[in-house]
Amino acid sequence: MKAKKLALCGLLTALAVVLSLIERLFPLDAVVPVPGAKLGLANMVTLFALTRLSVREALAIAACRVAVSSLLMGSVTAFLFSLFGSMLSLFVMWALIRTEGKFCSLLGVSVAGAAAHNIGQVIAAVIWMQTTAVVAYLPLLLVMSVPLGLVTGLTCQIVLSHMKKIDFYV
Repeated sequence: MKAKKLALCGLLTALAVVLSLIERLFPLDAVVPVPGAKLGLANMVTLFALTRLSVREALAIAACRVAVSSLLMGSVTAFLFSLFGSMLSLFVMWALIRTEGKFCSLLGVSVAGAAAHNIGQVIAAVIWMQTTAVVAYLPLLLVMSVPLGLVTGLTCQIVLSHMKKIDFYV
C-alpha cells in the first residue's frame, strides 16, 4: 500500500508540474483584464489530493510541484510567490474541506483556495519588494479568484465524480 501511495503522489506531482507548464504557455492576459491572473490548474491537483490523500501527502505534492516548476521555468521570486501562495491555499482548503457539506461545497473550498493563493502571493510580494503598495492590487486578484476558483473546483468535482466509477481509491 505504501508503494501505491508513493507512486500516486509522484504521478500527481508530475501532473501538477505539467499543468503549471501548460498554464504558462497560455497566459490569460488576452481574456482576463488582470495581469498575472492564472487559472490555477495545478491547484486542481492539490484539491484532488486533499480529497483523496492525507494533508501531509498533499503538502508534499504541492511543495515538490513548486520546487520542480521553479527549477524548470522560474526564478527566485517565482519560487517565493508560488510557495507562499500554494502553502496558504493548501492550508485554507484543508481547513475548509474538513467541513465540506456543512459549511461550503467543493466549489467554495476551491474559491477560498484561489483567494488564499492570491493573498499568499501578495504577502510574498510585500516581503520581496519591502513595500505595502502591492496590497492595492489584492482586490483585483480576489475578484478574479471567484470565477477562476469556480473553474478549478468544477473541474476537480467532475474528475472526482468520474473517479467514483472506477476503483481508484487508495
